Amino acid sequence: MISYPLDRHGLIRRGDALEAAFSDNLLASAVAAGHLIRLVPGVFVSNSDGFAGHDGAQELHRLKSIAVATSQTTTGPTLPLSHASAAAVLGIPLLKPDTTRVHVTNGKMAGGFIATHRHVHAAPLSDDELVVVDDVLVTCLERTAVDVASGGDFAQALTAFDQALRAGADREVMDTILTSRRRQGGRVARRALVLADKAAESVGESWSRAQMIDAHLPTPRLQHEFRGRSGVYRADFDWEGKLVGEFDGMVKYGRFREAGKTVADVIVQEKLREDEIRALGPIVVRWTWAILEDGSFLDLLRTWLVDLELMPALPASPLPSR
Repeated sequence: MISYPLDRHGLIRRGDALEAAFSDNLLASAVAAGHLIRLVPGVFVSNSDGFAGHDGAQELHRLKSIAVATSQTTTGPTLPLSHASAAAVLGIPLLKPDTTRVHVTNGKMAGGFIATHRHVHAAPLSDDELVVVDDVLVTCLERTAVDVASGGDFAQALTAFDQALRAGADREVMDTILTSRRRQGGRVARRALVLADKAAESVGESWSRAQMIDAHLPTPRLQHEFRGRSGVYRADFDWEGKLVGEFDGMVKYGRFREAGKTVADVIVQEKLREDEIRALGPIVVRWTWAILEDGSFLDLLRTWLVDLELMPALPASPLPSR
């Protein structure tokens, strides 16, 4: 494996590579072969399996955002990263974020534009809405969540606020930012902020809950503890201890893995955990990302909620008149 010179962010800069005797032709060949990814002109990163999937795409966007922020290609002051790009740097997981370009905000009422690698948003910014992360200027947690939420649908807005709260954002500050001026998408964002809950541990859990809300299902408890034979277990969702819902995202297997344990070990552990919760009486319903995509888990949940008398049955459709 070729060892390229890396900067403090883990990026390969053309200038550093040339000084280390790597030619432009060699860099171009490495990109063509898939060994390197060109983030922006003159900045590369070594390709990795870690860039696969939803989380991997956000990590790659984080690196591209840093590459743009630290590679001044235009005159004038460096603009702060914002929206999905700031979220990537701040570590806020998002639902289907717009990562086509790197997002920055100019702090003005006008002058926004879209370029090859940057989307420059025109919007006022105050000094207290900016922070520095690893020497990169970004919008703060609260401003970032509001910007993302105002530009997405309800599920994206709820996810942004859930995960921002989980990262330590202040709900009141987000409300102040949201109501300080008229925003496109503000109504959706305000609805989502009221319903946001930091107990949602993942994007999948936030998206699941957004779909439950839109489907008018009863509000579940989040991360309620069940005491089984072998320990205390938290459920993603539960309704009065009678029905448990679990989002089965593969990311959780990475999060719960201990040193020396394989994914298969953790899957077995999860199965034993589920058996112990089920032994306490609740019905356990699981769904995956694919089922979340098509929303089919809602019908299964609704059936059990009605059968367990946790919600009323839907009224029967009237018979067509003759």
